[in-house]
Amino acid sequence: MSSNNFPPLKNDLILRACRGETVERVPIWIMRQAGRYLPEYKAVSAQHSFFEVCRTPKLACEVTLQPVRKFDLDAAIIFSDILVIPQALGT
Repeated sequence: MSSNNFPPLKNDLILRACRGETVERVPIWIMRQAGRYLPEYKAVSAQHSFFEVCRTPKLACEVTLQPVRKFDLDAAIIFSDILVIPQALGT
């Protein structure tokens, strides 16, 4: 897939900052953005296990975007966990 197939970015502040360009403000993102403090996350986790959310792209995407919709963040932290690696390896 070429980069021409993607829609234009709505916010490239963090990308410009990573390239060392001068930016108008410090980009904001939150580690562990998704979580128990969000009612939207609680609703998803009430119906699906943690690993089910991690393994289901549609659910992981929804949980990833919840804090971005709620707060004025400049980047999204993809919802996953380091424990999916041993699970994927069958251990």
